[in-house]
Amino acid sequence: MKDTPLSNCERDFLLKAIEEKKRLDGRQTYDYRKIKITFGTDYGCCFVDLGKTRVMAQVSCELVAPKENRPNEGVMFFNIELSPMASPAFEQGRQSELSVKLNRQLERCFRNSKCIDTESLCVVSGEKVWQIRVDVHMLNHDGNLMDAASVAAITALCHFRRPDVGIQGDEVTVYSPEERDPIPLSVYHMPISVSFSFFQQGTYLLVDPCEREERVMDGLLMIAMNKHREICSIQSSGGIMLLKEQVMRCSKIASVKVSEITALISKALENDKKARKEGGKFGFAESMPQERITALKKDETSVEMSDVSEKADEIIQKAEVPHQTVPSPVVPVAGVGQIGEDLQHTWGLDDEDDDEEEEHKEDSDEEQDEKNMDVEHEKEIRGCVVEISDSEEEEVIILQAEKPGKTPIKTGSDSHQKGAAAASRKRPNK
Repeated sequence: MKDTPLSNCERDFLLKAIEEKKRLDGRQTYDYRKIKITFGTDYGCCFVDLGKTRVMAQVSCELVAPKENRPNEGVMFFNIELSPMASPAFEQGRQSELSVKLNRQLERCFRNSKCIDTESLCVVSGEKVWQIRVDVHMLNHDGNLMDAASVAAITALCHFRRPDVGIQGDEVTVYSPEERDPIPLSVYHMPISVSFSFFQQGTYLLVDPCEREERVMDGLLMIAMNKHREICSIQSSGGIMLLKEQVMRCSKIASVKVSEITALISKALENDKKARKEGGKFGFAESMPQERITALKKDETSVEMSDVSEKADEIIQKAEVPHQTVPSPVVPVAGVGQIGEDLQHTWGLDDEDDDEEEEHKEDSDEEQDEKNMDVEHEKEIRGCVVEISDSEEEEVIILQAEKPGKTPIKTGSDSHQKGAAAASRKRPNK
């Protein structure tokens, strides 16, 4: 995955700020970012924070056969891993151009400067020597990886302890830390790299560039130096030409920065040694702050409660008189309900809507009156009708009811009555 390119607006903004001697994080031209050094639980594990750039270095060793041209010297091996966790521009499993460049610079800085006594790493001449491997992992990338890697590597080498070895004839015995105390490496000096970035073809100079400043720089100069002001390595990259005065100026600045960083490394090593000797917190436990969620106990904060009532009275007296509250809300727009005590219950309808409702109500009242009249008329008709028969064989006969005072005519539904009525109709009158 490729890194997000820098826009032209950002580039112009950075260059304009550098011309005005201003930086994104508020530093001055020759200021270094804050350096924090912590150690792991085991010997040889070191974490270095250079601002937001975070690097871990781990030193390990093993017995190997020496080189043919140097049978009495040990071997030093450096490996830098650029993890995708540090930056999306780094790819896993592929050795990029930046990693090769950093590896070569570390080798020049440490191996060629003879900062470690490699002859003390010889166990059996021509057969067994110690190989010291330094693995540097980039945990977060925010610029100036070389300086952070050099500080982490030299600190881890000073902190590392190799196992003790015993030789009896042709037999080599490696003792564990419980049997014999491990032996530290012989470190002659501490080479530390200091990076300088140049802008506008060498017109402007910055120390310890961050990631965005590295994108807009024209050239980079790295000087590796120890506290004795001995230059261990120097390398320039980019398409600019530097004058002799510029290089001398950078070397003077580097000598001051190297002295400060060397004192910081020595102080960190001394504190870790003291903590391990006294049995206090060191390594991962020492790096855990007490304010985090993993802490089981936290200091209580004392609160003064003696004059609370007096302060409350003063606050009440100084407070402004509250505004009078409105007893009833006003309906702002149509369709909003208003319900409350001693209020006219309305939904904020317009006058036209009220008229329409009244007309609709009058129409409904007239329809209701008509329905009531129809119901009463039906009741009157039902009062004048008498059901004569309810037989299954014949149909129902309905007759008009008689006037009040006369008994209603009753008819039967059996066959005998029918026959008698038929005979009376056929009999002639005498």
